[in-house]
Amino acid sequence: MKASNPFKDRRSAGKLLAERVKELKPADPVVLAMPRGGVPVGLEVAKALGAPLDLVLVRKIGVPYQPELAAGAVVDGDQPEIVVNDDVMQLAGLTREYIDERAKEELVEIERRRQVYLSGRPRVPLNGRTLIIVDDGIATGASIRAAIAALKRRNPLKLILAVPVAPADTIEKLRDEVDDVVCLQMPEPFYAIGMHYDDFHQVPDDEVVRLMNEAPALEPVPAGSNGGS
Repeated sequence: MKASNPFKDRRSAGKLLAERVKELKPADPVVLAMPRGGVPVGLEVAKALGAPLDLVLVRKIGVPYQPELAAGAVVDGDQPEIVVNDDVMQLAGLTREYIDERAKEELVEIERRRQVYLSGRPRVPLNGRTLIIVDDGIATGASIRAAIAALKRRNPLKLILAVPVAPADTIEKLRDEVDDVVCLQMPEPFYAIGMHYDDFHQVPDDEVVRLMNEAPALEPVPAGSNGGS
C-alpha cells in the first residue's frame, strides 16, 4: 500500500523535507546530518538551501549489562561533548569515572569515522549560525537528544530538527528542546522507520563518503577557520 510508504528512498525524502525547511527561511544555515542514514537526506536539504553539509557523530555510552540502555552519549566536535543521562546513571549505579572512560573509547571510534567519511576535511564553523539537524527518521530519540544538547553549547542562532518520519509523542517531547521542528510523517502507531520507505537499505561507509564528496562545492570552509566550536 503506497500510503504506508510515503518515501521512495532517503534522497526523495530529503527533497520533500527540504521544501518544508526552506519555508522557515533559515539564516546562515548549516545542515548537520546524523550518519549514516541521515546523510542522503541531509545532502538534499543542504543542496536546496545552498548550505554547507557536515556530520554530527554521536556514540552512545551503554550500561554494562544492558548496552542498548544509554547512560550517556558522546558528540564529536573540536571540543567533544559528553551528555549524561543522570536518571539511568543513578539507576544503574554507574560512576562518572565509568562514563569518562567509555567516552574516551567512543571518541576514538568517532574520530575514526570522521576521518573515513570526511578525509580530514575541516569542520564547518557553527557558532552563531542556524543549525539544522537531519536524520532519516527518529525511533527513541536518544541520539538526537544528545546531538541537540551538545549543539546548544555551540551558541547557535537557531536550532532546527528536520526528519521525514518519527512518532508523534517523540516529536512533541523534542519540540521544547529546539526552535523549530519539521517532520513530514508522524504515524500512530509507530513501528519502525524503514516501514515508511520503499528503499531503506543500510547506508554503507563508501556511500557516505561519495555523498559527502557531492557537498564541498556548496560552501568552501573559510581559510584559517578553527572549524566549529
